[in-house]
Amino acid sequence: MKARIRIIAALIGATLSINTMAIPVPLDSVAVQLNDGIILQSEVDNMLSTVKHNAKEAGQSLPSDEALETQVIERLILTRLQLQMAERIGLVVGDLQLDQTIENIAKEQKMSVAQMQSEIEKSGQSFSQYREQMRQEITLGEIQRIQVQRRIQISSQEISTLVKMIEEQGLKNVEFQIGHILIELPSSPTSVQLEAAQTRAEAVLKRLKDGADFKQTAIAASSGPKALEGGIWDYMNINEMPTLFAEVVTDAKKGDIIGPIKSGSGFHIIKVVDTRGLQAKEVHEVKSRHILLKPSPILSEDRAKAMLDQFAQDIRSGKADFASLARQYSEDPGSATKGGELGWADPRMYVPAFAQTLEELNPGELSAPFRSSHGWHIVQLEDSRTTDATAKMNINQAQQLIYRRKFNEELQLWLDEMRSEAYIEIFNNNNSQG
Repeated sequence: MKARIRIIAALIGATLSINTMAIPVPLDSVAVQLNDGIILQSEVDNMLSTVKHNAKEAGQSLPSDEALETQVIERLILTRLQLQMAERIGLVVGDLQLDQTIENIAKEQKMSVAQMQSEIEKSGQSFSQYREQMRQEITLGEIQRIQVQRRIQISSQEISTLVKMIEEQGLKNVEFQIGHILIELPSSPTSVQLEAAQTRAEAVLKRLKDGADFKQTAIAASSGPKALEGGIWDYMNINEMPTLFAEVVTDAKKGDIIGPIKSGSGFHIIKVVDTRGLQAKEVHEVKSRHILLKPSPILSEDRAKAMLDQFAQDIRSGKADFASLARQYSEDPGSATKGGELGWADPRMYVPAFAQTLEELNPGELSAPFRSSHGWHIVQLEDSRTTDATAKMNINQAQQLIYRRKFNEELQLWLDEMRSEAYIEIFNNNNSQG
């Protein structure tokens, strides 16, 4: 209601201004009513402009403006639903966390924050706009982690089976880039809806086999999660990708188009865009330990960082023992009882901020406090080593692969559930959905 009141007040104010000055100024309009919030037409137009600009830069052709606008509106709806959920549970990304994330991004790009700001402003975007976009991205990542992680269960049997598969078949050494188009079905389709969706899927498949551009077709026709990206998923090995993909691409070759494949969500068309072997024959592993503090209504961001600053000083001066502090204060249940020990692991399995910090440390060195999506950490790099990539995958690696696959599957289910339960009215299409 507050959002609606604000926009009504803004529209009234704009109208009064026009009447007073007698200068025609175009008014913004509401494109979508979404629960008790709205999406403005200006937001749709801005995203359309961005997608068109990016496509032009990449030399990528696009479908009709009508088809593109439908995809943009769908992306904005899913984004806004997640932000509404974050607001309901009181999830707020503060400036301290935002600053730490931006600093980590700058480090990854081998530049200072000031240099990165200069590059952003050269591109025509203000740094304040960039900050707010990053705040939204962090919020989306956090709400997805909170809501989806609790839906994931991984058994020891699944891990054992995966380790055995990797050892016997070497599946770890092949990655696939997948193109995906989904022709969606309602949750309880009628025979007419089922037949119509199948006919449409077969028509899309025929166009692709006749040489139609996959990305353009996906943007125009797909209801899948990567539709605006042309249906293209990042490189994944067979154990990371959604089960539906894994079941059909194992023996496929680059360029193969497979489908339509029916599932509960609709008819899928899958293309093997590219395949590659993992470049490295050896894997770099690190042995580390950390202390994690999670900000909360009781523990502020500033207080968490200050506590870890003091811990680091006490450890360096010899006044305190790392393991003792970890057992007493760390909020990572998996490592706290072990004195913060994380054991040997490929650093790529950690979240980016954690992996980046480890990369900058020498063996024995202790980090300054830093923020990741899990909270505030200090970490000590105890040792590093290089191991044969064909050796048996350890339990942590297997668990991470299974987690990524299940996370992708459960995330889509959660988004579908949220959307089906939301009140949605799309004004510019003269269409209502509940």
